[in-house]
Amino acid sequence: MKKIIIIGGGAAGAKAAAKAKRLEPKDHIELYTRTNEIAYSLCGLPYFIEGSVDDINKLIVRTPEQFIENGIEVFLNHEAQEIYPDRNSILINGNQIFYDELILALGAHVQLPNIENISADNIFTLRSLKSGVDIKKITKESKRVLIIGAGYIAIELIEAFIKNGLEVVVVEKNDRVLSDFDDDFSFAIQDIILNKCENKIELVLDDYITRFNVDENNKFKSASTKEGKEIFADFCVLATGAKPNVELAKNAGITLGPTGAIKVDNKMRTNIPNIYACGDCAEKYCIITRQPTYIGLGTIANKEGRVAAINAVNDESFENFDGVLKSTITRFFDYTISKTGLSMQEAMIYQDKINLEPVYSTVTKNDKAGYMPNVQKLTIKLVADKRSGELLGAQALGSVDNIAQRINTVTSALQSRLTVEELLHLDLAYAPPFSSSIDPILTAAYKLKELINK
Repeated sequence: MKKIIIIGGGAAGAKAAAKAKRLEPKDHIELYTRTNEIAYSLCGLPYFIEGSVDDINKLIVRTPEQFIENGIEVFLNHEAQEIYPDRNSILINGNQIFYDELILALGAHVQLPNIENISADNIFTLRSLKSGVDIKKITKESKRVLIIGAGYIAIELIEAFIKNGLEVVVVEKNDRVLSDFDDDFSFAIQDIILNKCENKIELVLDDYITRFNVDENNKFKSASTKEGKEIFADFCVLATGAKPNVELAKNAGITLGPTGAIKVDNKMRTNIPNIYACGDCAEKYCIITRQPTYIGLGTIANKEGRVAAINAVNDESFENFDGVLKSTITRFFDYTISKTGLSMQEAMIYQDKINLEPVYSTVTKNDKAGYMPNVQKLTIKLVADKRSGELLGAQALGSVDNIAQRINTVTSALQSRLTVEELLHLDLAYAPPFSSSIDPILTAAYKLKELINK
């Protein structure tokens, strides 16, 4: 019988605890979290603020009581302070706890920019159930909101606030929204945002906040930008990306990778025996570039928590987590925005490092047979290596009904390291309500094949 300690109650930690107990009911599992929240969906918070999720408790995957009923000891509001690898122990709330296996699911925190008065009242981040409740409450009392950043969370929050009748100002230091997409896609998304929100939104691009201005009660009232603009709003949300929580691991001598996250192998093991790391605190391996990368997503955290638990419990058989494609998808009103693998701009960055000659094709086409009702346009962009013909990535933009199936098809092709030629041989399902007779993915692939063969 083993004693397995898990630090962190988010997606990775909760999955690790549940999986470990199912695999070996006799093992003693203890789950510690420094907050009073556990096993909830961060991804659902924008939809709670929007109103399509009507109860914050619906975002709780499993309560502490349910874990306890399954034989897992849960300790809320317990701070892990120091790890002693040579003793197989960890200091938590001043008490030394011994372990046979330790799983670190430390999560991440909002990457706070260096802005004067950033700790003022009415300035929020979105990293907990409480923050979701607080933002929803102030949304009901406000007319205008400032969002710092223009990534996925910001896009989802724009929709949430617009649907609640607020005016929205977005400040983004890059010259376009969703800058991990290629610029043609970013600008197309930008046009959609402006068109859908009409006169309710202002995008302040290629600029950044230098100071939050406060009243005599330290309450946020406006923000000043580098270009001299003053933006007034009732409250502000920081959507500035996340950084992995690594200090506890770093202080224990656990190796960090080049991304700044905890370095792990494909079994989620750190450099120290009997210590694993998973979820948003752990570095990832990119299947396409074969290089370290970082991304924080609930789906990845769940998979890694599962693998860490299997390998912590078992002494002989092992499970692998072989990497990520950084596949992402989000909704903006009646549009879906999605990406997998490398964009063209990312492929250009890697062209010398991993010997690529990237090429791309873009098509805009009907999502179904043209004679069917409710035909919509979708745009898909494929990126490949001209030398090997291997597919490298895709971006897609279209209605909510026609993108996920296409991007997931490309994801499967990338996972299998298919060439563009091999992609063309996929026997994709067809009927007039679902696709044109030649699916847009294949049309883009035919164009890409021509470029490769030139």
